[in-house]
Amino acid sequence: MDSNACAGHSLLAVHLLEISIDRARFPTREAYPFSLRVVQETASVPLDAPVTFFAGENGSGKSTFLRAIAHRCGIHIWENAGRTLARPNPFAERLYEFVDVRWQDGAMPGSFFAAEIFRNFAELFDMWAASDPGLLAFLGGAPLTEKSHGQCNMTFFEHRFRVPGLYLLDEPESALSPRRQAELLRILSEAAARGGAQFIVATHSPILLSLPGSRILSFDACPVAEIAYRDTDSFRLHKQFFAGMKDEP
Repeated sequence: MDSNACAGHSLLAVHLLEISIDRARFPTREAYPFSLRVVQETASVPLDAPVTFFAGENGSGKSTFLRAIAHRCGIHIWENAGRTLARPNPFAERLYEFVDVRWQDGAMPGSFFAAEIFRNFAELFDMWAASDPGLLAFLGGAPLTEKSHGQCNMTFFEHRFRVPGLYLLDEPESALSPRRQAELLRILSEAAARGGAQFIVATHSPILLSLPGSRILSFDACPVAEIAYRDTDSFRLHKQFFAGMKDEP
């Protein structure tokens, strides 16, 4: 267990303690998400740290679990409800029906962030602000869509995370430069230290995963298991890559 282990953290900064999966009631084991091995073999996931990271390869189930937590906790996911799929899956968003959540002191409001759908929220927010300019004060005073994707995302993080709540973040490093990722690391650290805000973050970023005091859960393991920062693929592969770089003459 390394500096990322959550030993000694204060439960004052934690709202959601654990999720458990009722695998015996699954409606199928052949269709996504119930076909995922990590879903079939994980009975519970501990979340009793101010910041918990979900780490793992693409398709390992990180976002699937995060969305199930959001639905189960009543946290809205902004996205285009009118989208059509070539092959509709009636089970796609049903995992939450078989998930139980354990709170410390009752349910807590929060928000779900995914870079791929946040732009839709930003456009809607600016449309609302056209008729109610006072809304802009909540997110820095300027329209979100006047900023780059990365700047827009950072504006949301900087202002929203000052409010106590449960925050679910799906790959928030998308669209962020390494410098901006370091800034997000600072924001997460300061928000967790203030207390009141809890974060569950699915990420590939070795910068974010380095947050001291956080818990890292590997979705490459079945069942989901805690992993040390230096044992994550994100750290090991970046270390190997830079170790193999030759110095420029």
